[in-house]
Amino acid sequence: MCVKMFIFAEIKIEACMKKLVALTGAGMSAESGFSTFRDAGGLWEKYPVQQVASHDGWEADPVLVNNFYNGLRKQLINAKPNRGHELLAELEKDFDVTVVTQNVDNLHERAGSSHVIHLHGELMKVCSSRDTDNPHFIEELMADNCEVKPGQKADDGSLLRPYIVFFQEAVPMISVAADEVRNADIFVIIGTSLNVYPAAGLIHYVRTGVPIYLIDPKEVGVGSSHIHFIQKKASEGMEELTGLLTAK
Repeated sequence: MCVKMFIFAEIKIEACMKKLVALTGAGMSAESGFSTFRDAGGLWEKYPVQQVASHDGWEADPVLVNNFYNGLRKQLINAKPNRGHELLAELEKDFDVTVVTQNVDNLHERAGSSHVIHLHGELMKVCSSRDTDNPHFIEELMADNCEVKPGQKADDGSLLRPYIVFFQEAVPMISVAADEVRNADIFVIIGTSLNVYPAAGLIHYVRTGVPIYLIDPKEVGVGSSHIHFIQKKASEGMEELTGLLTAK
């Protein structure tokens, strides 16, 4: 995709940047001190997933669910982007970068990434419980006012709920993400086990011959000889990846 244009002596010269798409998971945010859900010691061990992250759980006890995410927002406010987030944002100097994240935090944006697709929602936003994706009823909460009170309502009169894709709900941004991956010249996977669908299926949209880099300290069961594995945490792995990409 050509994203820059220069004009010399009335002759237009287009400078084309390669399109890099990064799929990020919980391992991307772990170094920032933001609790992950699935790893040992993660939130699912403290809170049953069906209670706080499913549509049934919301219907059963919206106060409990909102209180859970109120607490999570306070934790996010105190977290800071790590070097991995920053390096990914810095790649925008050399590449047309799209970040597709499974994370609900805003650490990519705070690090400077300008094009972020959130597959599973955004923690700092709340929405109508009747019409969750209607932009007229989506509100962004601020650090000094990040709690949803019991009974608090959206502008359509329904209860405010977290702008999170709960289990049992569709992932509305997956088709948008798939289109981005389909057009990628480079595909990077950071900090995800590739066990959560439909996000894990995005790797199947990568065009033949497009290089794939996978950064994770653990072994990830992806059987492909076309993947360059970097078995490191996000920040250290991004340091290595940046060297590989900018040296070419």
